[in-house]
Amino acid sequence: MTVKDPALVLQYLDTLLRYGNFTKAAQQLYISQPYLTQMIRRKEDELGVTLINRHSTHLKLTEAGKIYYEYLENINQEEANFQQKLAQYNNNDQITLKIGVLSAMGSFILPLVIPEFMRACPHVQVLLEEGVPSTSEKRIQNGDIDFYVGQNPETASPNLKVVTAGHEPYFVLIPEYSRFYDKRTLFLQPDSLDLKELLSEPLVLSKTGSAIRHQVDGLLQKNKIHPDIQLESENIETIAGLSAYGYGTTVIPQSVISHLLAGKYNLYPLDDEDLTLKYFIAYPTTKKLSKPEQKLIEIFSTTYERTDQISK
Repeated sequence: MTVKDPALVLQYLDTLLRYGNFTKAAQQLYISQPYLTQMIRRKEDELGVTLINRHSTHLKLTEAGKIYYEYLENINQEEANFQQKLAQYNNNDQITLKIGVLSAMGSFILPLVIPEFMRACPHVQVLLEEGVPSTSEKRIQNGDIDFYVGQNPETASPNLKVVTAGHEPYFVLIPEYSRFYDKRTLFLQPDSLDLKELLSEPLVLSKTGSAIRHQVDGLLQKNKIHPDIQLESENIETIAGLSAYGYGTTVIPQSVISHLLAGKYNLYPLDDEDLTLKYFIAYPTTKKLSKPEQKLIEIFSTTYERTDQISK
């Protein structure tokens, strides 16, 4: 089965689901309500199934509709992947750089690098390949990506040339239900608590294998703590949110604090000797850098000034 303009069909379905009825959805799409209704009907007749549950107060997908929606998403993703690969050959003057990065890092370090790099090298296309550190290392070793942006340079492979830049402090997030919680303030004073006792509280942590968990495990071992881990997640922001609402104590870097929603908690600063987050960009030691690649490294290496300002 082929779909003519799957992106448009997906847009129509998204708008229908968001606004819950044909009239409001049509207004947002700047088309008539009868046209939108007929288009969905034609699609249902073509497929031989009902896509929209019209008996619900707020329109929803049927089970068949969910399958069709997923099918459209897959088509769109395949098209995007195809266009990205093809773009490397569409313009002989255009250079494509593929950068592997942990998705949770993107909201902090990449905005300090990519926009400035694109202004300096507008003819370069940057493609982000998001994944866990182990996946990025495999990709760069196999030549699937050009650079790998990560945390904690000591964890990088010796086969990679590593350039470090930027750092930010860590905090222990203490939820309201902890015996260490102080309702009078948000930030606790450094060295005001016994770290071993604090980290012996029930914990929620990022999963083993992540750069942050690697550091936290080192801190736990250093203090001879057998952790009481209640829950693990690959997403540090999920962990921070759970902790902020009372589901265990956790350890988070400075940049995650700004993403926290409401909640009652304290933030206890850790000394840099205990824990600090460093960023790096890495590439194969055998790689000869082009001029744009040299510019990328140059811009990345100066981010420490900006990250220091944000951390304060």
